[in-house]
Amino acid sequence: MSEPALIWSAAAMLVTAIVLPYLRAFRKREQADRERKEEAVRLGIDQPTAQFPYVDQSRCIGCGACVEACPEGDVLGIVGGVATIVNGLRCIGHSACAEACPVSGIEVGLGDLRSREDIPLLDEWNETNLKGLFIAGELGGLALIRNAVAQGRRVGARIGEQARWLGPSAPDVLDVLVVGAGPAGLTAALTAQEQGLRCAVLEQESDLGGTVLHYPRRKLVLVQPVELPYDVRLRRDEYTKEDLLELLQELLGRTRLDVRFGARATGVLREEGLFRVGSSQGELRARFVVLALGRRGTPRKLGVPGEELSKVTYKLIDAESYERQRLLVVGGGDSAVEAAIGLARQGTNRVTLSYRREKLVRMKKKNEERLEELLRTGAVSLAMPTSVLEIRPESVRLRGTAGEVEIPNDHVLVCAGGEPPFAFLREIGVRFGGAPGSAPKAVSAQ
Repeated sequence: MSEPALIWSAAAMLVTAIVLPYLRAFRKREQADRERKEEAVRLGIDQPTAQFPYVDQSRCIGCGACVEACPEGDVLGIVGGVATIVNGLRCIGHSACAEACPVSGIEVGLGDLRSREDIPLLDEWNETNLKGLFIAGELGGLALIRNAVAQGRRVGARIGEQARWLGPSAPDVLDVLVVGAGPAGLTAALTAQEQGLRCAVLEQESDLGGTVLHYPRRKLVLVQPVELPYDVRLRRDEYTKEDLLELLQELLGRTRLDVRFGARATGVLREEGLFRVGSSQGELRARFVVLALGRRGTPRKLGVPGEELSKVTYKLIDAESYERQRLLVVGGGDSAVEAAIGLARQGTNRVTLSYRREKLVRMKKKNEERLEELLRTGAVSLAMPTSVLEIRPESVRLRGTAGEVEIPNDHVLVCAGGEPPFAFLREIGVRFGGAPGSAPKAVSAQ
């Protein structure tokens, strides 16, 4: 055989052995991603509610590195040769996809805020349209403690800079009043206090932690290494809820930050260059206000007969307190799934998870894997799609595609989300998307 023929034969063998299998695998994966995208559109879960990965399709080369890097599993997919959002509701802003992209074609953020009616309009320092009023944490749209801490530091530093321009405040006027003692609020207050400013924090709960406080016992909290004020570093990627709250409590004791628990903010009014903040413990005046309320808001209720019974609760704090109980968990998000998992792992409970859709679509990847194992062993049973019709002292009536069914029940845990405090913000004059005024084109999670 001639030399050219040998070369062409070798090339053909190489294509057959390497290129063709790769192309088949690529097309198979793309077809699967296309089907997932179509299903997500049908279920209404393709569009994110907060942060999401914005893909610059002029840069995307369709390598799939972002898909593989996503810790949540299926936020992104390759459709039509480029990366696209498949399950937008699962994005919680890790930014691992952006870091993995070889052509820097992804940015995790909130998109064009001028069209977002659920996100307050903020400048680059997280200041609202009301001069001196800042927002930090989940209320601004970005999840993750890492983002909350970063925003808190940025807000606190900006307030310190502006306070230096204004000079000393009157003895009866605070420099900074923060509403909310979660990671964002505490970081903002401590950053300002580090700069010599007089701060106070209002917290409607009886303890600090914000959203973290309402997590189930021993829940792992994704933190990623971050630096808090006063040279306190969170060095691990994950902490248990208890460890994180203990660390924050120690920091609070060491710094003697003025946190007023059981104080719910009732109104904010700007008057003569100062803010008057009403609360359940009286009125305070401050030059700057930081709202770190979170997006959890008031628990959303089912609006069905029997919901007023004492057996109905809206958050799970201690799964170990439930033994030999017939339990119904209502909801399809991570909080509902985590509650079902925690209750089922006690070993003696009978747990049913009810969701109005035919498929659970908003779980983190780890939760999905844990739930699948409990479903295989029968520790958890699914009732989908179903809606609650009535809650009775010893049972619950559900309606599904096959009609109505009544199941024995001792306790009902409703994890249907909450009503965010948007009405409160609009009432005090904070603008959201769609309102007159300008806003940054995009807000990044970085």
